[in-house]
Amino acid sequence: MTAQRTVYDVRKTQVSIEEVWHERGPRRTQPLLIGTALAVINNPYAGRYEPDLMPFQAGLRDLGRQLARTLCERLGGRDTIEAYGKGAIVGGDGELEHGAVWHEAGGAAIREVIAQAKAIVPAAKTVGAVGTRLMVPLGHIEAAYVRSHFGTAEMTIWDAPRGDEIVFGLVMATGGRTHARIGGLSVDAISVHDGQR
Repeated sequence: MTAQRTVYDVRKTQVSIEEVWHERGPRRTQPLLIGTALAVINNPYAGRYEPDLMPFQAGLRDLGRQLARTLCERLGGRDTIEAYGKGAIVGGDGELEHGAVWHEAGGAAIREVIAQAKAIVPAAKTVGAVGTRLMVPLGHIEAAYVRSHFGTAEMTIWDAPRGDEIVFGLVMATGGRTHARIGGLSVDAISVHDGQR
């Protein structure tokens, strides 16, 4: 028996780039770029319980790759990315587990596009109404303990998710927090290259 592919339709996408020059301290010579790439899709399981979400998860991998490639390109290429994360906002006719499929689909895609990525891809998900704001955590792509790269990126779309939709998003940054100064593992001290230290 062949696994059935879940069909979904992308209603709209959004790419947003934020430039941070300073946080009331010394001005940077180049801005920190924080980007989000979002897609609004119909939720094929809105209003009903589906016991097997694995085909849906597998079917989203191409969407993840597309968002990751687009965002990398807009931020200057994969070699410029130092932090990342992922998020999902499920409309009210869905359930939180419909957003959880993005852990594998979005995470695998972002790692495929950013080859040197070893650390866990931080994530946030929620069920919400149109215009819901989700703060997605950021972490360093190569080591989870780099405190300077703990940050957030906001994902929101003014007219989504409608009740039968899901917003899936990837977030990336070209560096850590501007004026980071609370210690911890520094980027130049990453040595194990296993995603931890």
